[in-house]
Amino acid sequence: MPNVKAIMEPKSIAVIGATERPGSVGRAVVTNILEGGFKGVLYPVNTNARSIISIRAYPSIGAIPDEVDMAVVIVPAPMVTNVVSDAADKGVKGVVVITAGFKEVGGKGRLLEEELKALVKARDIRLVGPNCLGVINTTASVSMNASFARHMPKPGNIALISQSGALCTAALDLAKGRNIGFSKFISFGNKADVSEIELLEYLGNDPDTGVILMYLEDITDGRRFMEVARKITYEMEKPMLAIKSGRSEEGARAASSHTGSLAGSDKAYDAIFLQSGIQRVEDVNEMFNHAVAFAQMPRPMGNRIAIVTNAGGPGIMTTDAAIRHNLKLARFTAKTENVLRESLPPTANIHNPVDVIGDADYRRYEAALRAVLDDPGVDGAIVVLTPQKMTDVLETAQIVPKVMHGITKPVLCSFMGIVDVSEGVRYLEEHGIPNYSFPEAAVRAFAAMARYGSKLTPERRKKHGGLEFPVDKARAAELIRVKLGEEDRAHLPQGECKDILEAYGFPLLPSRVVSREEDIEAALKEVGPPVAMKISSRDVVHKFDVGGVKLKINTPEEARQAFRDIVSSVKKFQPDARIEGVLMEKMAPGGEECILGANRDPMFGPICMFGLGGTFVEALQDVTFRLAPMWESSAESMIRSINAFRILQGHRGKPPADLEAIKECILRLAQLVTDHPEIDELDINPLMVYAEGKGCVVADSRMIVRKKG
Repeated sequence: MPNVKAIMEPKSIAVIGATERPGSVGRAVVTNILEGGFKGVLYPVNTNARSIISIRAYPSIGAIPDEVDMAVVIVPAPMVTNVVSDAADKGVKGVVVITAGFKEVGGKGRLLEEELKALVKARDIRLVGPNCLGVINTTASVSMNASFARHMPKPGNIALISQSGALCTAALDLAKGRNIGFSKFISFGNKADVSEIELLEYLGNDPDTGVILMYLEDITDGRRFMEVARKITYEMEKPMLAIKSGRSEEGARAASSHTGSLAGSDKAYDAIFLQSGIQRVEDVNEMFNHAVAFAQMPRPMGNRIAIVTNAGGPGIMTTDAAIRHNLKLARFTAKTENVLRESLPPTANIHNPVDVIGDADYRRYEAALRAVLDDPGVDGAIVVLTPQKMTDVLETAQIVPKVMHGITKPVLCSFMGIVDVSEGVRYLEEHGIPNYSFPEAAVRAFAAMARYGSKLTPERRKKHGGLEFPVDKARAAELIRVKLGEEDRAHLPQGECKDILEAYGFPLLPSRVVSREEDIEAALKEVGPPVAMKISSRDVVHKFDVGGVKLKINTPEEARQAFRDIVSSVKKFQPDARIEGVLMEKMAPGGEECILGANRDPMFGPICMFGLGGTFVEALQDVTFRLAPMWESSAESMIRSINAFRILQGHRGKPPADLEAIKECILRLAQLVTDHPEIDELDINPLMVYAEGKGCVVADSRMIVRKKG
């Protein structure tokens, strides 16, 4: 099947539905192709016109005497399928359908889109859209604006793909105002054929694209998306930023009505982006703030920044923002401090943040910036300027690219304000230096670059792969089959799911299920006191809530009484519960309580969860998610991503927890739920984690299995 190149790099374009009517999409597209300087041949198609804007028009695409590579379709929705069929007859390799009125409106529109999808698949041509703004390629050899946007963007190394055409127009306007250029600009609407995945494959191989931006309402295939995105991020080293709408339930419904998308859970999208190396941003402004830093600056080798400012307050603000976003204030060498001391007045601060004082001219800025960038302990700098009466804004702006010449460290500027700093800001932008109206935005952009750089370190690269543990997959499969029996769905309490966990090498406590009081003494001797006793019932999910748990049982007499109390309490609260018996399990020594879990997202499959466990996990919700299977680095980042990670690092005299043991359990969990799609849900809560080197143990677990197919 032809690739996206047929649409993005055509030698000839037919605009079907071209018209001279002012204000029409058909006229806008023709005008944009002409004014954009398209290097190929343009053929307007209109059944009733001899010419469009003084260009000869044709009554149909079939009437064009030459070959046509790509067609832009702007006709009413019911006519689109026939028009695309005619284009296929002509030998067109790709079409852009701008027309709306398809699956986003439901009903008949959805049927029209299904017909269109079937047609392009059968005729072996590619389609972008329907319901889109169009496509733009600023590469000099193409120079194509096949869209109805208001402007052709200036060339640059940033590409943007978007499901929303309206967002594209706003982004183009914002970019024009900030002097930002693009390599490619693609609105793909309903993605009846070409999806975000194929567009990423194209952009990953595009030599003119260095940074990729995305606005997404859904993802077609999460696992394929991750595979492609990882290659772009880690092999091609192209940073990617994404806005994913539909975080809220209401937003997801709105996204569905916009492009007819099916929204997966937002935690799945977070996991996909994290595991793909994509940075998720909150809004368009933040996306472009980060994008210009990535596009115009070298990647920092670490997160140690220097701040140079002419005002104490903004310097403190920048410092606070840096710490909030996990940057470190660089500690200068004695040599650097001596240079600063010699170059700046006695009232200046020569430590980080460097305050060159309010009356600083460009010479002070130049000396300070040069000194900190020469320091080996500095990974990059942020230059803050407040426009005071004695400040020469333009001259100060001019020293930044001068100092950076030959330096491979990023420098971001915050010339604060709009009017008084405008001349300097314009100079910075014209010379490829990102500027931000306020320093917090500069800090966030630098932090984004530092996060991306940390993913590309040799140490992290070594862990960009999965660990396959030796497990008994066949035994686990047979256990699941037997436990399901004739049921379509079964809840397996701890006593039943521990055998499956054992087959995958999880650390388990000695245990035994007893169904009669006569067996208790032998079981207690086998397991060894003290024991925890827990109801074993497929119908009881929350054992504590129904009095189904007794702890610290040491003697046979205590065990028999606990057995009777547990069974009596469960029958009282859940009279219809099927009781298999009571699980007697060795009490786990005290440790940090964590939770591991997994469930199946309806779109993306198994997702694993990690966080601090115990009875407050639902209230605190301090958990993080990743898709399975996962890389070793993904498991490590799961552990470090929770807010309570400091507890696992050791606190109040406690030693650090065994993070390697946690990581191994996460990876075993990912392997288990990947290997066995029958597992719908799995909870290990708590996973008792001990001091570094002492391991961990599963203290409680439950599983829900379901027949597939």
